[in-house]
Amino acid sequence: MDERDLSMIQSLSPVDTELAELYAHHQALEQKLEGFSARRYLSPNDQVEVKRLKVQKLRGRDRIEAILSRYR
Repeated sequence: MDERDLSMIQSLSPVDTELAELYAHHQALEQKLEGFSARRYLSPNDQVEVKRLKVQKLRGRDRIEAILSRYR
């Protein structure tokens, strides 16, 4: 996300709880993905989990973008 989006999220989070929850979940998914990327080797199960997390993160990102577009 660019700086403008992050700024909007920060300013809107107190009044839009859905946006705040989506962003917190997005950040949690990012941390999980960073944990996987720090590993040298990913098992097949780990690879499936990484793909699942990325899809979940992308869906959340799309929802965040939809909410932000309402405020623009």
